[in-house]
Amino acid sequence: MGAGKSTIGKRLADRLGYHFMDCDRVLEERTGANIPLIFDLEGEQGFRKRESSLLDELTRMQGLVLATGGGAVLDPLNRSVLGERGFVVLLRTSVEEQLRRTRFDRSRPLLQTPDRHERLTRLAEVRNPLYESVADFAIDTDGKRLQRVLYQIVREYERGRERELQQVAIRHENP
Repeated sequence: MGAGKSTIGKRLADRLGYHFMDCDRVLEERTGANIPLIFDLEGEQGFRKRESSLLDELTRMQGLVLATGGGAVLDPLNRSVLGERGFVVLLRTSVEEQLRRTRFDRSRPLLQTPDRHERLTRLAEVRNPLYESVADFAIDTDGKRLQRVLYQIVREYERGRERELQQVAIRHENP
C-alpha cells in the first residue's frame, strides 16, 4: 500500500512496450463499484474471492505489467499463480514512507483506523514474508529516484529472461 505499484508499473510497461493494468482498478470497472463499497457489501472475504478470480485471469495474459492489490499475496493460490506465471517484483517501502504517501488517501478500507501506523506495521509483519517468498526481485524504493528504480527492475527482468532462455536451450540439448 503506497509502495508505488501504479506509478512504477505504468512507467515500466511503457519502457518494456507492454500494457499496464491495476488489478483493483479492473475490478472496480467490472463491478461498477469502488473497493470500499465492495468491502462494505461483501466484506474482505468477498473482495478477496473476486480479486483471486481476476488475478487468475489477468496472469494468463502476455505483455502485461500487473499491479496487484496489497493483500493479494495472502492467498496461497494467488502466490502460486504469480510465481508460476510472471516475473514478480516486490517494491519495499517503509511504514513511514507509506504513511507519507497515503496521508490524504481516505479510499483505502484497511486504513480506516485511528492508528494507521499500527495498522501498516501489522500488515507488513504478515505480508512482507509472503511477498519475499514469491518475489523474483525486490527493491527498496524509499528515497530512490523513479528512473533508478525502473533501471534496476528492467535490468533484473532482462537477466531473468536470459536465464529462462538458457534453461530452455539446455533442455533442448539434453532431452
